[in-house]
Amino acid sequence: MLTRLPAARIRTQVELPLRFADGFAVAARVFTFDGLVDDREHLAFALGDHTAPHPADERPLPLIRPHSECLTGDVFGSQRCDCGPQLREAVERIAEAGGYLLYLRQEGRGIGLYSKLDAYGLQDAGVDTYDANVALGHGEDERSYVAAAQMLHALGVSRVALLSNNPDKARQLRSSGVTVVEQVPTGVYVSAANLRYLETKARRGRHTLELPSVLSGRRR
Repeated sequence: MLTRLPAARIRTQVELPLRFADGFAVAARVFTFDGLVDDREHLAFALGDHTAPHPADERPLPLIRPHSECLTGDVFGSQRCDCGPQLREAVERIAEAGGYLLYLRQEGRGIGLYSKLDAYGLQDAGVDTYDANVALGHGEDERSYVAAAQMLHALGVSRVALLSNNPDKARQLRSSGVTVVEQVPTGVYVSAANLRYLETKARRGRHTLELPSVLSGRRR
C-alpha cells in the first residue's frame, strides 16, 4: 500500500570533500532537510555526475544507498558488523554511477548506540542479533525508511537503483512512492568476528548474502 508522505524540503547544501582512511577521496555535496517525519538530522550526499543535463527519457538512473549510522563500524572500524566496509564501497560506487548516499541517524537498527552495545553483551552470551534487541524491549529492526523517501522526493528523485542487500529497504521505499527499478547487491565483508551476525541477517532478515562456504562451515 502506498503511503502519502508530508513534503520535506532542502534546508541547506554545501560542498564537502571526503577522504577515507585508505586514501580514497571524492567530492560530495551534502544536503540537510526540514520536515522529515522523525525530526532527525539525516544527510544526503550527492556523489558523481548526478546533475548532468539529459533528456528526460535518457536520464541515468541514480544509484542510491540508505545507510544507517554505525558509529562503531563507520568511524572506529569495528569488525563485529560489515557497516564500515559497506559505507566505503557505497561512496565509491555511487561516485562512479552518480547518485546519493543517504546517511540515516538510526544506530543499532534503530535502537540507539547504548542499546546496541547492550545487545552486543547479550550476543557474547550466545543470543543472536535480532533476539538480543527483543530481549532489551525493542523490535528486531526498528528502522524506518520513510524519511529516506522524503529526502529523495525533496531532491527530485522518484526512480532509483538501490544499492543494498536488504529487501526491507526496497519494500519501504516502494510503499513511500519511490520506484525501485533494480536492487544492486553490495559486497559481502565477512570475518571471524562478524560471521554469525551475517549468517543471522541472511537467515532471519532475508538479506541477499552469499557467504563463503569455507567460513559458513565454521559454526560459532
